[in-house]
Amino acid sequence: MSKGSGGSRDSHPEENFPGQAVGEGSEDDVHAWYLRGMDLLGRGSPAAAAQVLQRASTAEPHSRSVREALARAQFDAGRYAEAADNFRMIVEASPSDDYANFGLGLALARMGDHAAAAEYLALAAAMRPDAAHYTDALRSVRATLQARKQAGKSTEGGAA
Repeated sequence: MSKGSGGSRDSHPEENFPGQAVGEGSEDDVHAWYLRGMDLLGRGSPAAAAQVLQRASTAEPHSRSVREALARAQFDAGRYAEAADNFRMIVEASPSDDYANFGLGLALARMGDHAAAAEYLALAAAMRPDAAHYTDALRSVRATLQARKQAGKSTEGGAA
């Protein structure tokens, strides 16, 4: 994508507000939205980043980098179901994407689906065994599953 001047187009599309016209969504616009979203994410404003990155994703739905950034922003904003949906789209398009598997696993864990989370985290950890945060997340999810299994056994044994 080129970073050329927007010419007569809005040179700061990230300053538009919801419902305000934003132009046709050219490559320059999408690139500007992506950069603005990444800046907002880096500055600790994930909800604002998600809003800008959603605009970029709508204009460029097949961009993996935009979708990944959107999923990260949604995750950081606590919108785990939306993040899981976006990470899942990346995984379906590219099953060997370790980061998307990791992100999907974390989002599923935050949603309480630890069994499904373990599956995706195990894939990510297998693809990148050197990534300690992948194996740490997998270990944590497996510990939660084991604790729940043990808790279920102890309540079954106590019932008369």
